[in-house]
Amino acid sequence: MDAHETLAERFEENRDRLRAVAHRMLGSTSEAEDAVQEAWIRLSRSDSRAIDNLGGWLTTVVGRVCLDMLRARRSRREEPLDARAPGTGAPVLGAGPDADPEQQALTADSVGLAMLVVLETLDPAERLAFVLHDMFAVPFDEIARIVDRTPAAARQLASRARRRVRGVPPVPDPGHARRREVVDAFLAAARGGDFAALLAVLDPDVVLRPDADAPVRGAAAVARRATMFAPFARSSRHALVDGAPAVIATTGDGGFSVMTFTVVRGRIVEMSVVGDPSGLPGLDLTVLDD
Repeated sequence: MDAHETLAERFEENRDRLRAVAHRMLGSTSEAEDAVQEAWIRLSRSDSRAIDNLGGWLTTVVGRVCLDMLRARRSRREEPLDARAPGTGAPVLGAGPDADPEQQALTADSVGLAMLVVLETLDPAERLAFVLHDMFAVPFDEIARIVDRTPAAARQLASRARRRVRGVPPVPDPGHARRREVVDAFLAAARGGDFAALLAVLDPDVVLRPDADAPVRGAAAVARRATMFAPFARSSRHALVDGAPAVIATTGDGGFSVMTFTVVRGRIVEMSVVGDPSGLPGLDLTVLDD
């Protein structure tokens, strides 16, 4: 194995942690991936022999990249397109045997919607100090170098952020109503067997993850599976699973099954169906009043 392959292997050992750091910093899966990729580019261009603590070095680089991205976002007054709860990507409850294990790791290590909403109210430097110190135990000496402050100032940033996180009550997700409309449109189309209407609400690259079955990819392929959605379309209750929109359908034996949705820009990009969610750990299920 040559030096480049060895370095790539060491980077992969740190990837899950870096993605978790970036996702908590940015609240966006795609932006987190970009930040981690930038860290790899910088590492591959550096003299790795001079790096004593690779994990710490990479965390610092990802922190700086995320800080720049947060500042750029604020200057443009933008929100990340996929800033949502752990329903981003493959939800924990929907991760079947064929799910991407790296995506599962990121999803399992994500923060909830309420925390993401509160973190969005913080100044970029406050957010970085709070996330790195309180969530990943990064020392203030290292945080200070990232934000170009003294360790005491970095400590104050984290303290100020901590007070705001504790003092701000969770606020409703402003995009929830729109995502629910998309889910309702999908169910109505499935109920009526309207193939064209199904295609209208499905992203062309949508992924369906049936319970204990191989994923189905593509709008046409998913729409052709409309019969499997019949129980949800006929009689279902709206719910949230880890903050992501979902519906619950009762089964003949008194149990229930759950379908979760990831909605981006008014289209469903991913769905997961779980036949027996009661046995799955980490399920944060909230039934909504219809």
